[in-house]
This record gives sequence, C-alpha cells and structure tokens, in this order.
Amino acid sequence: MLWTPQHQYHPWPFDKEAELENTIAEVKMALFGDSRIYLELKKLIGEKGKTQNIPDGYLIDLSSPKKPVLYLVEVELAKHDPLRHIAQQLLNFSLSFKSTPQKMKGLLREHLLKSPETVKRCEAYAQQNGFSNLDYLLEQMIYPENAFNCLVIIDELEDELESILRRSLAFPVETLTLQRFRSSSGDSVYQFEPFLYDLSTQSASSAADSGNTPAIDPAEIDTVVVAAREDGFKETFLGENRWYAIRIHSSMRDKIKYLATYQVAPDSAITHVAEVASIEPWKDTGKYVLNFKEPAKKIRPIPFVPGGRVMAPQSPRYTSYARLQNARNLDAVF
Repeated sequence: MLWTPQHQYHPWPFDKEAELENTIAEVKMALFGDSRIYLELKKLIGEKGKTQNIPDGYLIDLSSPKKPVLYLVEVELAKHDPLRHIAQQLLNFSLSFKSTPQKMKGLLREHLLKSPETVKRCEAYAQQNGFSNLDYLLEQMIYPENAFNCLVIIDELEDELESILRRSLAFPVETLTLQRFRSSSGDSVYQFEPFLYDLSTQSASSAADSGNTPAIDPAEIDTVVVAAREDGFKETFLGENRWYAIRIHSSMRDKIKYLATYQVAPDSAITHVAEVASIEPWKDTGKYVLNFKEPAKKIRPIPFVPGGRVMAPQSPRYTSYARLQNARNLDAVF
C-alpha cells in the first residue's frame, strides 16, 4: 500500500500488456529522462524465412556524447510466467537485429521522420558530438559488433528471472519494474525507479532536481562505489579481498575496473579503492561478487558534504577512476 494523508493507494495490477504499454507512454519522460527517446514502434525485424520478431519498442539513449546506445524493448507481465519466454524472445531479437541492420536502420529512420521535434533532437545531438547527420548516428547505434542491447519492462521482477537474464545471455539486458496503484476515489499512481537512475545527480534537497540526466558520461564509467559498515568493511572488503551481493547494471558490468568503498558514519567518506579482477554471479540472484586483483589501497578520504549536491551513497553508484583521483569531496565524484 502507498499512503498519504489524503488517500490510501492499493495495488492495481495490469490485466493486459497493452495497459502497461500505455502507462509507459504516459510516464516516459520521468521514466527515461530528457536525454533518451522512447519509440513506440512495433515492426517486424529479421530476415525473411529465418528468425523474425516484433519488439515492443525502442529506446535511443543519447546520454553519452561519445557513445549513443539503442535498446530493443520487451514489455511483459509477470503473471504470464515469462521466465523462459523472455530469455528466448531476447535471444531471437539479437538474431533478427544482427541479420538485417539495414532494415533496422530504415525502420527507425522512417519512424523518427514522422516527428520533426524528435528528428531535431537527434540531429542536434549528432552535430554537437561529431556524428555528421541522422543516418550516421543510427549506423553508430546499429552496426558495431557489440551494438545489441535490450531493456525489459515488467510489472514484477523475481530474482530468478533477473538472474537468468544476466547469466544466460551474452549481451546487456537492463530491467525496469513499473507498478500501478489506485485509491478508492479512482486516482492512480505509478511506482518505478527511472532508467539508470544511479548514473544521475541525486540532489540532497530534491532527487527530482536531476531530471534523470547522467552526471557523468556513461562511456567514461569504470568504477563502482559501494557503501559499507565497519563490520562488513573489515571482514569482507579488507579480509576477503572482495565485495559481494551487489547489483550492477548489465550494461555497466564489462566497464567496471575498480571498486571504491564509502564508509558510512562516523567516517562518511570514500576511503579505499581496489582493482577488480573478476565479476561473477552471486549465488542464485541477480547480484554479483567482485573479486579484487590485490588488497584494497587506502586513499585520501573523499568526504560527504552535509547539505551538498550529492546524497551519501546507499546503493551502488558509478563514476570514473579519474574523477575519484581528483575529487576533494563526494560532490565531485558523481
């Protein structure tokens, strides 16, 4: 239940995928942020006579000036028992995507041209960041060998499903949960965490101030910062040369080269950093264990600034090692 002094909101499950799709369209700016473009495009992709599929949509991520990213979107309801279905569907998407890149480009270009405002956004991004024009921008998101990315939007995500999506597929799969609640008066509210929200600036005064705009170029990320209490820090971080049971975005996993620890109060500072040797699944969950190449090194403390721009980390946050080395306080890290 969600509660306010005026209303009580109770779960209002989606009956059909179309209802969830309509909700995504309604909240897309808050869900994806102003540096991403969600396309409600359902067209057949793939080579005739071979694997063909119809994605539920596409997400163009322009949050990085260096590396624009395209996500194929799959919308699902948990009650449809999607455990095996989703993994197979995403695998089929990857085969269809790779077999007909020119067709994919044509579909996206045709759809984008229907919205002059969207074309203007894409062309402005292309010109500002050296991608020449819309065609070249699309090619950079479709033709590279590692271009394929997926986003699953679902109303409820079980650990088992998340684990399968992260372990069984050789390409990045991001997940978002979107739930609906309704009051006795008929008002509805939606609960979700915005896409890749932990890459954005989280203001101490209002988390909404960031607009879900990344505070760091995602292409530069190579470090994850975790919060640790004294006992866990000594026993695991220092004692075992690893850190486990942490969630890492699928699209971030191959980028992570370092892990830094933020020790909670009374330290309230990033105090150590370790080079990562490997990242492996942690038991039967959607989480990971990060093993260190060598014992963590103590660094000059990077303190939290009370009332500053950035809130103290509670869950994993992403940054770059270069930022970490130059930062005087936490506001400069994220």
